[in-house]
Amino acid sequence: MRYRVLAVIAAAIALSVVAATATASSHRTAANKLTVWLQVDAQNGWPDIVAATNNAFESSHPGWTVDVQYQQWTTHLQKFDATIAGNDTPDVIEMGNTEMTKYMAAGAFTNITSNQSKFDNSKKWLAGMRAWGTYNGKLYGVPYYAGSRVITYRSDLFKKAGFRNAPKSLSQFQRELVKVGKMQHKKGFSPMYVGGEDWYTALGFVFDYGGSIAKFSHGKWHGTLASKQSLAGLTRFKSFFNATQPKRSATLDASGLGAGNPFPYTVFSQGRTASNYGPAWYTCCTGKKYAKVVKQFVMPSHSRGKPIPGFLGGSTLAVPSQSNSKAAAIAWMADFTSTASEKALEKKGNIPNATNLLGNSVNERAAARSWFVPQAKHWVDVENGNIIKTMLGQLLTGQLSVKQAARVASQNIAQTLNGS
Repeated sequence: MRYRVLAVIAAAIALSVVAATATASSHRTAANKLTVWLQVDAQNGWPDIVAATNNAFESSHPGWTVDVQYQQWTTHLQKFDATIAGNDTPDVIEMGNTEMTKYMAAGAFTNITSNQSKFDNSKKWLAGMRAWGTYNGKLYGVPYYAGSRVITYRSDLFKKAGFRNAPKSLSQFQRELVKVGKMQHKKGFSPMYVGGEDWYTALGFVFDYGGSIAKFSHGKWHGTLASKQSLAGLTRFKSFFNATQPKRSATLDASGLGAGNPFPYTVFSQGRTASNYGPAWYTCCTGKKYAKVVKQFVMPSHSRGKPIPGFLGGSTLAVPSQSNSKAAAIAWMADFTSTASEKALEKKGNIPNATNLLGNSVNERAAARSWFVPQAKHWVDVENGNIIKTMLGQLLTGQLSVKQAARVASQNIAQTLNGS
């Protein structure tokens, strides 16, 4: 996603509010019209749910109409920035989970903390999804839907090694991978393809051991990758990596971006791995040759019977601060994220927003435990600065010990998040 300077956004909001008090915007002449921006995913995947929501809202709000305008992921932020500057924002907007923080920090969204009880299952929202719309302890976004990370694997190779059921613990999974790897003699083959600098995977280990990236206290951010729990997770990740991965991938991130970083499903389709860890939709691209043997299971935790915490991707709904129809916007969002709507989304293959709504699909079971990045306005600078990737490369190559690398990363994260 694109990031802009927070000050610019904040200034635009302030100016537009002043303008709004001076003269009413033409688009607000019809106060009974609710404008909703959703991504084309809804238009293509579940237009029936959108229609049902609009009908329910209009039935309970006589005289109101809903105007749903579908947006493209590649351009919606640019368009939203323009509406902020022109005081012409929609009343409800869908945002990607990593897109929220910048706008929450700039005051672009309405604080709906006091309205949380109006949303079905809000006390049981998935922790990772709740975090997407939370900033400084206040709620600005309502969880919409998500997708999780799972193990996609070749069942033929695992069966050949004597394994027919999903492993119950991380240690068991590691032993299975080692055995699968030893049975293959193909050059460049790895039992599980994981880039060493793939921090989405590595941090799952950190959170599995009770660790975290950073915490906010006493008015500032503190890096926590060097805490006892985080170090335990990083140490376990290193041992898992060393046992199951070739050394050459220690400085790869498996993103598919840049030289030497093929997509995990590409490696899979080429027959160079028996498994990978990533979004459940990876099955789309694992190759026709393996179509009949591709299966999935939840990556296990070090605690037997639990899934390892995964990074959830997905969307959040928010009410722009400039909306003159905030109460109606909140009511529409409540309808759109009702129990009935979320169950309908689940049937479309999405993860619903609450633990009590989760089914038994591998995608949903993997979401039972999840994590998210710190909701700090400078988090993007941590990502752009490759602080965590650098740490992982250092500890996996032996350039620094786990403790040394984590300490440096924690210091850099704290400095960056605090804007210094």
